[in-house]
Amino acid sequence: MALYEHVFLARQDVTAQQVETMTETYKSVIESKGGSVTKVEYWGLKSLAFRIKKNRKAHYALFNIDAPAAAVAEMERQMRISEDILRFMTVKVEALEDGPSVMLQRRDRDRDDDRGDRGGRDDRPRRRDREDAVVDEVAEEEV
Repeated sequence: MALYEHVFLARQDVTAQQVETMTETYKSVIESKGGSVTKVEYWGLKSLAFRIKKNRKAHYALFNIDAPAAAVAEMERQMRISEDILRFMTVKVEALEDGPSVMLQRRDRDRDDDRGDRGGRDDRPRRRDREDAVVDEVAEEEV
């Protein structure tokens, strides 16, 4: 059987719970055709780079699939029929990643940054302070 990574985008109007239901539905389609879904990740509601069918945001989800091509084709056929799915993409890969995907790693890193590990706005010099420093330097040079 072949290995695939599959990402789909669901409309912003649906809830996270409905997206979870959709993932279970598509997972059961793969399993009924003799394949398996090794990993399911919900990436959350994210902004789109451009509008798709009048939507500015979408729910993103990832599947790691080990299945025959017929199972993936059937899942894609059902996604084309669904009005809640905006876009999807399936990529055949050599090996599946074991740990969290890059998107989840980035989310964890962003969460760590928000906790104050790096300096905030208060640590930077204010514009007035910088201008005063330039004026002080000019005054020292003139003396």
